[in-house]
Amino acid sequence: MRDSAQYVLSNSPTARRDMKIFRYPADRPVVAIVLAFFALDLVVYYFAHAPWMVIAWFFIGIFHKACICSFNHHHQHVPTFHQPILNRLLEIPYGFLTGITGHAWFLHHVVGHHRHYKDQEKDESAWKREDGSTMGEVEYAFKIAATGYPRAATARNGKFAHRVQFATMVVIQLILLTGLFWYNWLNALFVFLLPMALSLFITAWHTYFHHAGLDTQDDYEASHNIVHKWYNILTGNLGYHTAHHIRGGMHWSKLPEFHKTIAEKIPERLYHAPCIPFRWMPSK
Repeated sequence: MRDSAQYVLSNSPTARRDMKIFRYPADRPVVAIVLAFFALDLVVYYFAHAPWMVIAWFFIGIFHKACICSFNHHHQHVPTFHQPILNRLLEIPYGFLTGITGHAWFLHHVVGHHRHYKDQEKDESAWKREDGSTMGEVEYAFKIAATGYPRAATARNGKFAHRVQFATMVVIQLILLTGLFWYNWLNALFVFLLPMALSLFITAWHTYFHHAGLDTQDDYEASHNIVHKWYNILTGNLGYHTAHHIRGGMHWSKLPEFHKTIAEKIPERLYHAPCIPFRWMPSK
C-alpha cells in the first residue's frame, strides 16, 4: 500500500512537473524560505525610513541568515535545480543573504576543502598554523573569512569554466549591490552589506568546529558530528559531518540515513552538543 501511494504521488502531474525543476523534493521548502527572507530584506530596504529600523533588522535577521548559509553550502554540492540558469538565479539571493556568491562555495569548499581536508598543507579551510599548531577559533574565523574569496579564485583543481562562473557571479552581485547603495546607502549597508560580511564570518567560525584538532587520515575520525534534532533541521543535516565528507555528492536530505550505516565506526568522542542557541532547543 505504501509503495502504491508513493507511485501515485511520484507520478502525479505536480510531482512530475517538480521533478523537472527540482532535483530533490526536499529543496522546495528551502527555496521558498530563501526567497521569502530575501523578499523581507527587500521590503525592509525599500520601506524602512528610520535608521533604527534597519539596524534592528540587521540583528533580527542574522540568525536565519547564518542558517541559510548551510543550505547555500548544500546547493554548491548538489545544485538545487536541473536547469543551470535557475541555479545561477537562486545564487543571487543566496549571495545577498549569506555573503557567499555563486561558485565561491564550490571552488573554496567542494574543490578546495573536501578534496584536501585531511591535508593541512592543501586544505583551503586549514585549521593549522604554518608551525603546525592549532589556530584559535576566532583567529581561524577571521583568516578564513578574509581569505575566502582569494582562495576561491585560486583554489587547487578549480577548472577554468568554474572560475569564469565564479567571477561572473561576483561581478553580477557587485553591480546589484552598487545599485542598492546608489538608491539608499544606509539601508543597503545594514540590510545587505554588513549582514553579508557577518554571515561570512559566522560561516567561517562555524566550520572551525567541524575538523579542528583532528589530525588523521581516517575518514571516520576526521570530522566532529552533531546529531541534535533542531540543529540538523535548521542546517540541513550539517551535523552528520562524517557522512557528508564520505559522500560529498549526497543530497543533504539523505545524510541521516547514511549516517546510520556508519555511526558505529565514528568514535564517541567525535559526537558533540551544538553551540548556542541550538543547545537551548529540544535535542530529539
